[in-house]
Amino acid sequence: MDISIILTYRCNSHCSMCHIWQHPTLPAEEVAPAVLAKLPNGFDYLNLTGGEPTLRADLEEIVDLLHPKTRQLEISTNGLQGDKLERIVAKHPDVKIRISLEGIGAKNDAIRGEKNGFERKLATMKRLVAAGGRDLGFATTFQDDNCDQILDLYRLCCSFGGEMATSALHNGFQFHKIDNEPYNRVRIARAVEPLIVEMLKSRRPKNWFRAYLNLGLMKKILGQPRLIPCTAGRDFAFVDPWGRVYACNVRPDLEIGDLTTQTWKEIYSGPRAVAARAKVAHCAHNCWMVGSAKTAMRNKHFSKLPRLKPLGWVFVNKLRATLGLPIDFDRAVDFSNVAQPPVAPKRESWLGKTFRPTFQKKTEQPYGAYNNAMNK
Repeated sequence: MDISIILTYRCNSHCSMCHIWQHPTLPAEEVAPAVLAKLPNGFDYLNLTGGEPTLRADLEEIVDLLHPKTRQLEISTNGLQGDKLERIVAKHPDVKIRISLEGIGAKNDAIRGEKNGFERKLATMKRLVAAGGRDLGFATTFQDDNCDQILDLYRLCCSFGGEMATSALHNGFQFHKIDNEPYNRVRIARAVEPLIVEMLKSRRPKNWFRAYLNLGLMKKILGQPRLIPCTAGRDFAFVDPWGRVYACNVRPDLEIGDLTTQTWKEIYSGPRAVAARAKVAHCAHNCWMVGSAKTAMRNKHFSKLPRLKPLGWVFVNKLRATLGLPIDFDRAVDFSNVAQPPVAPKRESWLGKTFRPTFQKKTEQPYGAYNNAMNK
Protein backbone atom coordinates (compact mmCIF):
# COMPACT_ATOMS: atom_id res chain seq x y z
CA MET A 1 0.00 0.00 0.00
CA ASP A 2 1.05 3.60 -0.68
CA ILE A 3 0.43 6.64 1.47
CA SER A 4 0.92 10.35 0.90
CA ILE A 5 1.26 12.76 3.79
CA ILE A 6 0.40 16.40 3.13
CA LEU A 7 2.66 17.91 5.77
CA THR A 8 1.49 21.50 5.33
CA TYR A 9 -0.55 23.82 3.14
CA ARG A 10 2.08 26.53 3.53
CA CYS A 11 3.92 27.11 0.26
CA ASN A 12 6.47 29.59 -1.07
CA SER A 13 5.45 28.97 -4.69
CA HIS A 14 2.42 30.75 -6.13
CA CYS A 15 1.26 28.32 -8.82
CA SER A 16 -1.57 29.15 -11.20
CA MET A 17 -2.93 25.57 -11.15
CA CYS A 18 -2.71 25.05 -7.38
CA HIS A 19 -3.95 27.48 -4.74
CA ILE A 20 -2.72 25.71 -1.63
CA TRP A 21 -0.54 28.75 -0.96
CA GLN A 22 -3.64 30.96 -0.64
CA HIS A 23 -4.96 28.84 2.26
CA PRO A 24 -1.97 27.92 4.48
CA THR A 25 -2.20 25.91 7.65
CA LEU A 26 -1.02 27.18 11.01
CA PRO A 27 2.33 25.56 11.91
CA ALA A 28 1.14 24.84 15.47
CA GLU A 29 -1.78 22.76 14.12
CA GLU A 30 0.14 20.69 11.57
CA VAL A 31 0.38 16.96 12.19
CA ALA A 32 3.15 16.20 14.66
CA PRO A 33 5.85 13.51 14.34
CA ALA A 34 4.35 11.75 17.36
CA VAL A 35 1.11 11.28 15.40
CA LEU A 36 2.93 10.10 12.29
CA ALA A 37 4.76 7.56 14.44
CA LYS A 38 1.42 5.69 14.70
CA LEU A 39 1.73 4.68 11.04
CA PRO A 40 2.75 1.01 10.73
CA ASN A 41 5.77 -0.39 8.95
CA GLY A 42 5.53 -2.02 5.54
CA PHE A 43 4.30 0.65 3.13
CA ASP A 44 5.39 0.16 -0.47
CA TYR A 45 5.74 3.89 -1.00
CA LEU A 46 5.42 6.94 1.23
CA ASN A 47 5.30 10.46 -0.18
CA LEU A 48 5.89 13.63 1.83
CA THR A 49 4.16 16.47 0.04
CA GLY A 50 2.36 19.73 0.64
CA GLY A 51 2.17 22.67 0.19
CA GLU A 52 5.92 22.78 0.43
CA PRO A 53 7.29 20.15 2.84
CA THR A 54 10.64 21.90 3.28
CA LEU A 55 8.81 24.67 5.15
CA ARG A 56 8.34 22.22 8.01
CA ALA A 57 11.09 22.95 10.54
CA ASP A 58 10.96 19.27 11.60
CA LEU A 59 11.15 17.76 8.08
CA GLU A 60 14.47 16.03 8.75
CA GLU A 61 13.06 14.50 11.95
CA ILE A 62 10.01 13.29 10.01
CA VAL A 63 12.19 11.71 7.32
CA ASP A 64 14.25 9.88 9.98
CA LEU A 65 11.01 8.65 11.57
CA LEU A 66 9.24 7.46 8.41
CA HIS A 67 12.16 6.21 6.33
CA PRO A 68 12.16 2.76 8.02
CA LYS A 69 8.39 2.40 7.55
CA THR A 70 8.44 2.19 3.75
CA ARG A 71 10.20 0.54 0.85
CA GLN A 72 10.54 3.93 -0.84
CA LEU A 73 10.22 7.42 0.61
CA GLU A 74 9.70 10.41 -1.67
CA ILE A 75 9.73 14.14 -1.04
CA SER A 76 7.71 16.20 -3.53
CA THR A 77 9.16 19.71 -3.37
CA ASN A 78 9.58 22.96 -5.24
CA GLY A 79 13.33 22.69 -4.67
CA LEU A 80 13.74 26.27 -3.50
CA GLN A 81 15.34 25.26 -0.17
CA GLY A 82 18.26 23.17 -1.34
CA ASP A 83 20.17 23.16 1.95
CA LYS A 84 17.57 21.09 3.80
CA LEU A 85 17.15 18.66 0.91
CA GLU A 86 20.92 18.31 0.59
CA ARG A 87 21.24 17.27 4.24
CA ILE A 88 18.45 14.71 3.86
CA VAL A 89 19.97 13.18 0.71
CA ALA A 90 23.43 13.06 2.27
CA LYS A 91 21.99 11.03 5.16
CA HIS A 92 19.48 9.00 3.14
CA PRO A 93 20.75 8.82 -0.47
CA ASP A 94 17.90 6.47 -1.44
CA VAL A 95 15.22 9.05 -0.64
CA LYS A 96 13.44 9.95 -3.86
CA ILE A 97 13.37 13.68 -4.61
CA ARG A 98 11.06 15.14 -7.25
CA ILE A 99 11.36 18.88 -7.83
CA SER A 100 8.36 20.52 -9.50
CA LEU A 101 9.39 22.17 -12.76
CA GLU A 102 6.78 23.48 -15.20
CA GLY A 103 8.94 24.75 -18.04
CA ILE A 104 12.30 26.03 -19.17
CA GLY A 105 13.42 29.40 -17.82
CA ALA A 106 10.78 32.12 -17.61
CA LYS A 107 7.95 29.71 -18.45
CA ASN A 108 8.44 27.83 -15.18
CA ASP A 109 8.68 31.06 -13.23
CA ALA A 110 5.44 32.43 -14.71
CA ILE A 111 3.40 29.25 -14.14
CA ARG A 112 4.70 28.67 -10.63
CA GLY A 113 4.96 32.30 -9.53
CA GLU A 114 8.61 31.85 -8.53
CA LYS A 115 11.20 34.59 -8.92
CA ASN A 116 14.26 32.98 -10.55
CA GLY A 117 12.66 29.63 -9.78
CA PHE A 118 14.12 27.78 -12.76
CA GLU A 119 17.72 28.67 -11.93
CA ARG A 120 17.23 27.94 -8.22
CA LYS A 121 15.82 24.49 -9.00
CA LEU A 122 18.76 23.65 -11.26
CA ALA A 123 21.15 24.76 -8.53
CA THR A 124 19.37 22.54 -5.98
CA MET A 125 19.47 19.56 -8.34
CA LYS A 126 23.22 19.98 -8.84
CA ARG A 127 23.69 19.99 -5.06
CA LEU A 128 21.62 16.83 -4.67
CA VAL A 129 23.58 15.04 -7.40
CA ALA A 130 26.84 16.05 -5.68
CA ALA A 131 25.43 14.86 -2.32
CA GLY A 132 25.02 11.35 -3.74
CA GLY A 133 21.26 11.27 -4.38
CA ARG A 134 20.32 8.06 -6.19
CA ASP A 135 16.72 8.82 -7.20
CA LEU A 136 16.41 12.40 -8.42
CA GLY A 137 14.20 14.06 -10.97
CA PHE A 138 11.76 16.76 -11.93
CA ALA A 139 7.95 16.63 -11.89
CA THR A 140 5.80 18.41 -14.48
CA THR A 141 2.07 19.07 -14.81
CA PHE A 142 1.01 19.01 -18.46
CA GLN A 143 -1.07 22.05 -19.41
CA ASP A 144 -1.64 24.47 -22.27
CA ASP A 145 1.14 26.79 -21.11
CA ASN A 146 3.96 24.23 -21.18
CA CYS A 147 2.98 21.42 -23.54
CA ASP A 148 5.37 22.79 -26.17
CA GLN A 149 8.30 22.11 -23.82
CA ILE A 150 7.53 18.55 -22.68
CA LEU A 151 10.40 16.96 -24.60
CA ASP A 152 12.83 19.69 -23.52
CA LEU A 153 11.99 18.97 -19.88
CA TYR A 154 12.46 15.22 -20.37
CA ARG A 155 15.84 15.74 -22.01
CA LEU A 156 16.86 18.05 -19.18
CA CYS A 157 16.13 15.21 -16.75
CA CYS A 158 18.13 12.78 -18.86
CA SER A 159 21.10 15.18 -18.95
CA PHE A 160 21.93 14.44 -15.29
CA GLY A 161 20.64 10.86 -15.20
CA GLY A 162 17.39 11.90 -13.54
CA GLU A 163 13.79 10.91 -14.10
CA MET A 164 10.65 12.78 -15.07
CA ALA A 165 7.39 12.43 -13.19
CA THR A 166 4.33 13.69 -15.01
CA SER A 167 0.74 14.66 -14.29
CA ALA A 168 -2.08 16.69 -15.81
CA LEU A 169 -4.39 19.37 -14.48
CA HIS A 170 -6.70 18.06 -11.75
CA ASN A 171 -9.29 19.60 -9.49
CA GLY A 172 -9.44 18.56 -5.86
CA PHE A 173 -9.33 19.61 -2.25
CA GLN A 174 -5.55 19.22 -1.97
CA PHE A 175 -5.04 21.77 -4.74
CA HIS A 176 -7.87 24.04 -3.57
CA LYS A 177 -9.03 24.24 -7.18
CA ILE A 178 -12.32 23.61 -8.99
CA ASP A 179 -11.50 25.27 -12.35
CA ASN A 180 -8.40 23.41 -13.59
CA GLU A 181 -9.62 22.84 -17.13
CA PRO A 182 -7.49 22.46 -20.28
CA TYR A 183 -8.16 25.04 -22.97
CA ASN A 184 -7.18 22.80 -25.90
CA ARG A 185 -7.36 19.15 -24.89
CA VAL A 186 -6.27 17.67 -28.21
CA ARG A 187 -3.21 19.91 -28.49
CA ILE A 188 -1.97 18.93 -25.03
CA ALA A 189 -2.66 15.21 -25.55
CA ARG A 190 -0.87 15.17 -28.91
CA ALA A 191 2.12 16.90 -27.30
CA VAL A 192 2.54 13.90 -24.98
CA GLU A 193 3.06 11.46 -27.85
CA PRO A 194 6.74 12.30 -28.56
CA LEU A 195 7.52 11.90 -24.85
CA ILE A 196 6.02 8.40 -24.85
CA VAL A 197 8.14 7.45 -27.87
CA GLU A 198 11.30 8.78 -26.22
CA MET A 199 10.56 6.88 -23.01
CA LEU A 200 9.97 3.64 -24.91
CA LYS A 201 13.35 4.09 -26.62
CA SER A 202 15.04 4.47 -23.24
CA ARG A 203 17.12 1.69 -21.73
CA ARG A 204 15.34 2.11 -18.40
CA PRO A 205 12.42 -0.29 -17.80
CA LYS A 206 10.89 2.29 -15.43
CA ASN A 207 10.58 4.67 -18.36
CA TRP A 208 8.77 2.04 -20.44
CA PHE A 209 6.03 1.84 -17.81
CA ARG A 210 6.04 5.61 -17.40
CA ALA A 211 5.20 5.66 -21.09
CA TYR A 212 2.04 3.72 -20.24
CA LEU A 213 1.30 6.17 -17.41
CA ASN A 214 1.55 8.98 -19.94
CA LEU A 215 -0.80 7.14 -22.27
CA GLY A 216 -3.28 7.27 -19.39
CA LEU A 217 -2.62 11.00 -19.07
CA MET A 218 -3.54 11.47 -22.73
CA LYS A 219 -6.93 9.86 -22.04
CA LYS A 220 -7.38 11.94 -18.88
CA ILE A 221 -6.55 15.15 -20.73
CA LEU A 222 -9.14 14.33 -23.38
CA GLY A 223 -11.71 13.63 -20.64
CA GLN A 224 -11.97 9.87 -21.24
CA PRO A 225 -12.34 7.08 -18.65
CA ARG A 226 -9.27 5.72 -16.89
CA LEU A 227 -7.19 2.96 -18.46
CA ILE A 228 -7.51 0.95 -15.22
CA PRO A 229 -10.11 1.40 -12.43
CA CYS A 230 -9.10 3.42 -9.36
CA THR A 231 -8.20 1.65 -6.11
CA ALA A 232 -8.32 4.63 -3.75
CA GLY A 233 -8.81 3.73 -0.10
CA ARG A 234 -7.53 0.22 -0.66
CA ASP A 235 -4.12 0.59 -2.30
CA PHE A 236 -3.39 4.20 -1.35
CA ALA A 237 -4.54 6.93 1.02
CA PHE A 238 -3.77 10.54 1.94
CA VAL A 239 -3.18 12.20 5.30
CA ASP A 240 -4.00 15.91 5.39
CA PRO A 241 -1.97 18.48 7.39
CA TRP A 242 -4.18 17.98 10.48
CA GLY A 243 -3.89 14.18 10.49
CA ARG A 244 -7.23 13.37 8.86
CA VAL A 245 -7.08 10.42 6.48
CA TYR A 246 -8.76 10.37 3.06
CA ALA A 247 -9.08 7.70 0.40
CA CYS A 248 -7.79 10.23 -2.13
CA ASN A 249 -6.76 13.86 -2.45
CA VAL A 250 -9.62 14.90 -4.73
CA ARG A 251 -12.93 14.07 -3.00
CA PRO A 252 -13.38 15.47 0.52
CA ASP A 253 -16.37 13.17 1.05
CA LEU A 254 -13.96 10.22 1.19
CA GLU A 255 -12.60 10.94 4.67
CA ILE A 256 -11.99 7.62 6.41
CA GLY A 257 -10.56 8.57 9.81
CA ASP A 258 -8.30 10.74 11.94
CA LEU A 259 -4.80 9.62 12.85
CA THR A 260 -4.72 11.96 15.84
CA THR A 261 -7.47 9.97 17.60
CA GLN A 262 -7.37 6.52 15.96
CA THR A 263 -4.90 3.79 15.18
CA TRP A 264 -4.08 3.00 11.56
CA LYS A 265 -5.83 -0.38 11.88
CA GLU A 266 -9.00 1.30 13.15
CA ILE A 267 -8.93 3.69 10.21
CA TYR A 268 -8.08 1.27 7.40
CA SER A 269 -10.44 -1.49 8.58
CA GLY A 270 -13.20 0.78 9.85
CA PRO A 271 -16.70 1.30 8.46
CA ARG A 272 -15.86 4.68 6.91
CA ALA A 273 -13.07 3.10 4.87
CA VAL A 274 -15.40 0.35 3.69
CA ALA A 275 -18.00 2.94 2.67
CA ALA A 276 -15.37 5.05 0.88
CA ARG A 277 -14.19 2.07 -1.17
CA ALA A 278 -17.77 1.44 -2.26
CA LYS A 279 -18.01 5.06 -3.44
CA VAL A 280 -14.69 4.76 -5.28
CA ALA A 281 -16.01 1.76 -7.20
CA HIS A 282 -18.66 4.04 -8.73
CA CYS A 283 -16.64 7.27 -8.89
CA ALA A 284 -17.27 9.37 -12.01
CA HIS A 285 -13.96 11.26 -11.85
CA ASN A 286 -11.33 10.27 -14.40
CA CYS A 287 -8.33 11.18 -12.23
CA TRP A 288 -5.00 9.82 -13.40
CA MET A 289 -2.31 11.04 -11.01
CA VAL A 290 0.87 9.14 -10.27
CA GLY A 291 -0.47 7.95 -6.91
CA SER A 292 -3.74 6.60 -8.26
CA ALA A 293 -2.31 5.30 -11.54
CA LYS A 294 0.76 3.38 -10.46
CA THR A 295 -1.07 1.53 -7.68
CA ALA A 296 -3.77 0.52 -10.18
CA MET A 297 -1.05 -0.77 -12.51
CA ARG A 298 0.38 -3.10 -9.89
CA ASN A 299 -0.26 -6.81 -9.82
CA LYS A 300 -2.79 -7.51 -7.07
CA HIS A 301 -0.73 -10.41 -5.71
CA PHE A 302 2.85 -9.20 -6.32
CA SER A 303 3.13 -5.45 -5.78
CA LYS A 304 6.54 -5.20 -7.46
CA LEU A 305 5.12 -6.58 -10.72
CA PRO A 306 2.71 -4.90 -13.18
CA ARG A 307 -0.73 -6.08 -14.25
CA LEU A 308 -0.99 -7.91 -17.55
CA LYS A 309 -2.68 -5.02 -19.39
CA PRO A 310 0.15 -2.46 -18.99
CA LEU A 311 2.75 -5.23 -19.35
CA GLY A 312 1.29 -6.27 -22.70
CA TRP A 313 1.11 -2.70 -24.00
CA VAL A 314 4.70 -2.02 -22.94
CA PHE A 315 5.99 -5.24 -24.53
CA VAL A 316 4.37 -4.54 -27.90
CA ASN A 317 5.24 -0.85 -28.09
CA LYS A 318 8.75 -1.14 -26.70
CA LEU A 319 9.40 -3.59 -29.53
CA ARG A 320 7.90 -1.20 -32.08
CA ALA A 321 9.96 1.73 -30.78
CA THR A 322 13.15 -0.37 -30.83
CA LEU A 323 12.49 -1.40 -34.44
CA GLY A 324 11.79 2.19 -35.46
CA LEU A 325 8.11 1.51 -36.12
CA PRO A 326 5.46 4.14 -35.27
CA ILE A 327 3.28 3.86 -32.17
CA ASP A 328 -0.40 3.72 -33.10
CA PHE A 329 -1.71 6.28 -30.64
CA ASP A 330 -5.05 6.61 -32.42
CA ARG A 331 -5.73 2.95 -31.73
CA ALA A 332 -5.15 3.37 -27.99
CA VAL A 333 -6.75 6.81 -27.63
CA ASP A 334 -9.97 7.98 -29.31
CA PHE A 335 -9.28 11.55 -30.43
CA SER A 336 -12.84 11.93 -31.63
CA ASN A 337 -14.07 11.61 -28.05
CA VAL A 338 -13.14 14.90 -26.42
CA ALA A 339 -14.91 16.21 -23.33
CA GLN A 340 -16.43 19.67 -23.47
CA PRO A 341 -15.37 21.30 -20.19
CA PRO A 342 -17.27 24.06 -18.45
CA VAL A 343 -16.14 27.56 -19.27
CA ALA A 344 -13.36 28.41 -16.84
CA PRO A 345 -11.37 31.62 -16.40
CA LYS A 346 -7.85 31.64 -17.78
CA ARG A 347 -5.29 30.62 -15.19
CA GLU A 348 -3.50 33.67 -13.88
CA SER A 349 0.24 34.02 -13.31
CA TRP A 350 0.96 35.22 -9.79
CA LEU A 351 4.61 36.07 -10.44
CA GLY A 352 5.42 39.40 -8.83
CA LYS A 353 1.91 39.89 -7.47
CA THR A 354 0.99 40.31 -3.82
CA PHE A 355 -1.66 38.25 -2.08
CA ARG A 356 -2.65 38.05 1.57
CA PRO A 357 -3.40 34.39 2.39
CA THR A 358 -6.17 33.23 4.69
CA PHE A 359 -4.98 30.72 7.26
CA GLN A 360 -7.04 27.56 7.64
CA LYS A 361 -7.84 25.88 10.93
CA LYS A 362 -8.86 22.28 11.37
CA THR A 363 -12.10 23.32 13.07
CA GLU A 364 -13.22 25.30 10.02
CA GLN A 365 -14.04 22.24 7.87
CA PRO A 366 -12.18 23.91 5.00
CA TYR A 367 -13.06 21.51 2.17
CA GLY A 368 -16.73 22.37 1.69
CA ALA A 369 -16.06 24.36 -1.49
CA TYR A 370 -14.55 21.30 -3.17
CA ASN A 371 -17.37 18.82 -2.58
CA ASN A 372 -18.70 19.34 -6.08
CA ALA A 373 -15.36 19.74 -7.88
CA MET A 374 -15.19 17.46 -10.89
CA ASN A 375 -12.48 15.94 -13.08
CA LYS A 376 -13.36 15.02 -16.62
